[in-house]
Amino acid sequence: MTTTASFLEMLAEREQAARAQAEYLRTQIEQLTGQLREIEGHLADLATTRSVILNLADGEPRPPEPPDLPGNPAYQNILAALAESPAPVRAKDLCHRLDLGQEPKHIEGMRSKLKRLVTKGMAVETEPGLFALNRK
Repeated sequence: MTTTASFLEMLAEREQAARAQAEYLRTQIEQLTGQLREIEGHLADLATTRSVILNLADGEPRPPEPPDLPGNPAYQNILAALAESPAPVRAKDLCHRLDLGQEPKHIEGMRSKLKRLVTKGMAVETEPGLFALNRK
């Protein structure tokens, strides 16, 4: 007949075995994670090397491509308004000129479009919040 004490001893043995197995698996995970980091770093180095070799194989460096004009008519209207303006303008003023409304959502949308034009090199932000056509 099995007593409560013997059940507890068997439970303790199984618990100890499960803890040992868990620790073994944690150690394996740490080792594999380290190996994965090394391999991913190596892959990134290989991708960079491939890119450099392809650029060298092309011969002469390519000139930067001109920024593509946004096809959206809203951008064309903004660029036209900036071209007509003798001084830098605020997003709110452009909204007024283009009859887009003066609500914050319209002004923020305009500011976002102006910032995109700045990143494309088509407009400049002369001061924070003041935008003009890039005439270079």
